[in-house]
Amino acid sequence: MTMDVYAIDSPHFSVPIAEVFVLNRAAFPTLSAVTSQHDCTFSSAKVACTVGFFDGVHRGHQHVLQSLHTAARDRRFSTLVVTFAQHPRSLVRNIAAPPSLTTLQEKIELIGDCHIDAVAVLNFTLEMARLTAQEFMQIVLHEGLGAEFLLMGYDHRFGRPKADEGFADYVRYGADLGIEVALCDKEEAELQLSSSSIRLLLEQGNVAEANLLLGRSYKVSGTVVHGFQNGRKLGYPTANLEIDPTKLIPHLGSYATWVEWRGQRFAGMTNIGRRPTLNNGTQISLETHLLDFKDDLYGESLTLEFIGRLRDEKRFEGLEHLKAQLAQDAEKTREMLSKAL
Repeated sequence: MTMDVYAIDSPHFSVPIAEVFVLNRAAFPTLSAVTSQHDCTFSSAKVACTVGFFDGVHRGHQHVLQSLHTAARDRRFSTLVVTFAQHPRSLVRNIAAPPSLTTLQEKIELIGDCHIDAVAVLNFTLEMARLTAQEFMQIVLHEGLGAEFLLMGYDHRFGRPKADEGFADYVRYGADLGIEVALCDKEEAELQLSSSSIRLLLEQGNVAEANLLLGRSYKVSGTVVHGFQNGRKLGYPTANLEIDPTKLIPHLGSYATWVEWRGQRFAGMTNIGRRPTLNNGTQISLETHLLDFKDDLYGESLTLEFIGRLRDEKRFEGLEHLKAQLAQDAEKTREMLSKAL
């Protein structure tokens, strides 16, 4: 996916308040090569926006984004999602952020798949975190991004907390700024949906259930690096992946996966674990054997699409027992993936 990037400046801050990734150039016809440099006013287009972290861009998020798309179409506005590179709570509360379901690049692309025209990634500093909701709407949404319509997610809040502040207050703040504020309905099917619940399922190894909540298969991308090469000795060479350290990987065990490489898709069985039978220490590795594949993949980028769990990681009595289990895993992988077609 190709996109232009624009840095948005504000007289209220010493650094740009956001980077805007434009996914649909036609939605912002006034942008030019000159304004694609830093310190620019974003656009003269009428903008409908929503604000959120959107980790995983799951079915609940997709419902909000589809609602935004519909509202913008009815008003002939362009659509903009305002989000964060890291969870804002990690800065505000000085706590470690949970592992991410999506990298920033993945999140932007998935939001684009929902027919959104642009994504603004906030430069969320302590200075910005001190803004009240009213100040955030004025300085960031109105002055910085030119929003004229704001769709609030169900039970969503932003800005420095203020006692008893609610949706009616956002509507009032918006009226003063010329921003129409609307509340997105929450469908019955989305009531139990959250990024936290999906993380828990993946941490339990339940990728099939997580995929249902995501509305697609969970994916992990990385670069193939050199490993111990024990799989090759067993007749099952593996591609060892180095991935973004902030990305969540499913629970230890073996999984049936599709493997994307250079626009092609291959069947694969993926192991996440410490390889106890081979005494490879405590380091957790993510390695994939591509079925019916013989090319050299070192240095290549792969994307794994998790379809189902094969088994827990276990220690075998010897290499022959492990090799026999791998043969069973390969057969089960073919069966599981054929059902997923």
